[in-house]
Amino acid sequence: MKLDSKIPEGPLAEKWARHKFGLKLVNPANKRKYDIIVVGTGLAGASAAASLAELGYNVKALTFHDSARRAHSIAAQGGINAAKNYQNDGDSVFRLFYDTIKGGDYRAREGNVYRLAEVSVNIIDQCVAQGVPFAREYGGLLANRSFGGAQVSRTFYARGQTGQQLLLGAYSALSRQVTTGKVKMLTRTELLDIVVEGGKARGIVTRNLITGKIESHSAHAVLLCTGGYGNVFYLSTNAMNSNVTAAWRAHKHGALFANPCFTQIHPTCIPVKGDYQSKLTLMSESLRNDGRVWVPKTKEDAEKIRKGQLKPTDLKEEDRDYFLERRYPSFGNLVPRDVASRNAKYVCDEGRGVSKTGLAVYLDFADAIKRDGRKTIEAKYGNLFEMYEKIVDDNPYETPMMIYPAVHYTMGGLWVDYNLMTSIPGLYALGEANFSDHGANRLGASALMQGLADGYFVIPYTVGDYLATIGPADKLPVDAPAFKEAEQRVTDQIQRLLSIKGTKPVDEFHRQLGLIMWDYCGMSRNAEGLKKAKKMIQDLKAEFWSNVRIMGENEEMNQSLEGAGRVADFIELGALMVDDALNREESCGGHFREEHQTEDGEALRDDANFAYVAAWEYQGENQPETLHKEILEFENVKLTQRSYK
Repeated sequence: MKLDSKIPEGPLAEKWARHKFGLKLVNPANKRKYDIIVVGTGLAGASAAASLAELGYNVKALTFHDSARRAHSIAAQGGINAAKNYQNDGDSVFRLFYDTIKGGDYRAREGNVYRLAEVSVNIIDQCVAQGVPFAREYGGLLANRSFGGAQVSRTFYARGQTGQQLLLGAYSALSRQVTTGKVKMLTRTELLDIVVEGGKARGIVTRNLITGKIESHSAHAVLLCTGGYGNVFYLSTNAMNSNVTAAWRAHKHGALFANPCFTQIHPTCIPVKGDYQSKLTLMSESLRNDGRVWVPKTKEDAEKIRKGQLKPTDLKEEDRDYFLERRYPSFGNLVPRDVASRNAKYVCDEGRGVSKTGLAVYLDFADAIKRDGRKTIEAKYGNLFEMYEKIVDDNPYETPMMIYPAVHYTMGGLWVDYNLMTSIPGLYALGEANFSDHGANRLGASALMQGLADGYFVIPYTVGDYLATIGPADKLPVDAPAFKEAEQRVTDQIQRLLSIKGTKPVDEFHRQLGLIMWDYCGMSRNAEGLKKAKKMIQDLKAEFWSNVRIMGENEEMNQSLEGAGRVADFIELGALMVDDALNREESCGGHFREEHQTEDGEALRDDANFAYVAAWEYQGENQPETLHKEILEFENVKLTQRSYK
């Protein structure tokens, strides 16, 4: 399969403008003749649905929540990047582009990343117009703060609840279109299959999560805005219902899956407490602006802290190791997430971790409180401190926070071209569901930027280019054979799951998969461990399909059945992630192959052999997938060994 990224020719700064001019248009009178399905109503989905409806298209928006406001985008805390340079501190569109390419360890497309930086400026204006209450300076200008991987302040924020406020802005725009009738909202509805006929995406098959009813929905184009697949690890910062099913079912119909092993580990997560914990909670990266990361210099002091024989506040300054400031003096505590995470793992592996499990480091605000006063810190991070205290039962104003890396975001996803179209014509992937903008490690505050860029400023232009080529009459009715066959596939899988009558609950399989993935395909990997994981996942899959226990029936609200379908897809995805990690014989971003590291333990890339996007093509049940390579070309940045020292 030939991969055509459709990145336009010409100077970097002119690519998007030239491309927009070359796209085919649908005139306003014809837009109302086209139907578009948007799956997912987070930032990417809500902004896309609202924007397309505003243009005149008929939109059907689906969410498995009871309200679009419950999308996982609401959990984002720290901020959204944009190159507006209010600070006059040296930022620019090109610097945001460069920081993002470098932060992704040179494994992202230049054209896509520059467009993201370019439209970031408009996102802020759009959100302000919607009433998003960004923090402001005394004089009225919007405030900015720093995030990891940058030496400028470009992150716009609304205290520690930026995702919630941005989603409410997009939700208000979406609600307006629902009221006008241009958007039809389907809540408590989950996509279970994609309908492809004549080589094009024709619609989807869904299950009503309340009644179990299987239904078909036809459209001229389908947009998947379903987020990432971090829950393949079971424990992650994602909402517990976040899953890969929509993307994976599309993959089984021919949509290429790109860089599946590219997972982001976030350094500032509340540490794991016990074996049967169901999810993890994130502490915003923005805290690293004022918090200092440290552990005791000696294993003996760390052990005393773990046993409760020594308070961290009693440990003398000269006995503390501020390891990020020591190793990376230029960036200090604001190194990118992968670097901060890997170094936290190092010091804990040395026996200097500070929680009872030994898997935690401190994030200390004592110096910031002494410097700026408690009220200033409360104004910046108050809700985050409250959340931490409720979960941990410890006051971070008085005792340093404990943090440890955890699975957070996925840079891999469905392969898309410059127009955000997958390898299936008429099927698009937006936001975290696609792979395109972040390379091997996403910089903080860029997820919200990409979701809104795709929904507000990219897809409204690019979807019309496809629709103009097919015409309004090219829509398949829901009683066509392709839809009936898809409905039957869905029904057959549901009945197969219900008929197993095993002894082990769904969550136990999910937990086992998560442990395999974290131990062998997480922050640190090696060929021996990955090969072991592959065999373990194969065995787990066989046991799942012979011994999973699902209570109840289909024709009712059945969360066990919902979970079983999602875990079945996670198991298959996990196998592909391991294959992808085995194939990538280099360390890049957060993907540390122990065989490939510098003398001082940093990630060692292999640009000669691996400067490509790994796009995998499904070949059938239990068959090895075919690897297609999209070679990455760098004309505007120089490939160098990343350094934040």
